[in-house]
Amino acid sequence: MALARTTIDIDLMILSESTEAAIAIAEDLGYTIRGMDLSFKDARLRFRRVSQVDRRPEIFCRWIFLLVTPELREIWDSRTNAEWEGGNLSVVTREGLIRLKRWRKSGQDLADIEALEGEQR
Repeated sequence: MALARTTIDIDLMILSESTEAAIAIAEDLGYTIRGMDLSFKDARLRFRRVSQVDRRPEIFCRWIFLLVTPELREIWDSRTNAEWEGGNLSVVTREGLIRLKRWRKSGQDLADIEALEGEQR
C-alpha cells in the first residue's frame, strides 16, 4: 500500500539578483533537490524551485522562488510588513496576490482569488 504524500509549498518572492543566495540558504536547511526552472506568460512569471523530503516520508516540502521581473516590480514595491513569531515578514498585499494569481490562472489560483475577493466584502 502506497503512502499518501502531503506536499507543502512555500512561495517566496525574491529579487533576481538574490537567487543564488536564496538557493544557498535553502540548501543549508536541507532543500537540496533542485526543480526545473520554470517561466510562464512570456517570462513575466519566472520560478526557481528547491525541495526536500521531510524526515517523515509522507511529507514533501518545496520552496518556490518567484523572481521579481519588470512586470512584477509594482507588486514587489507595494509589499507590506507583517509580524510573525516575534519577527517581521515582508509580504505581498492582498491586491498583489490577486494580481499574481490572475496571471497564472490555475484551478487553485482561481479558487484562491474567489476566496480572497470574498474576504474583502
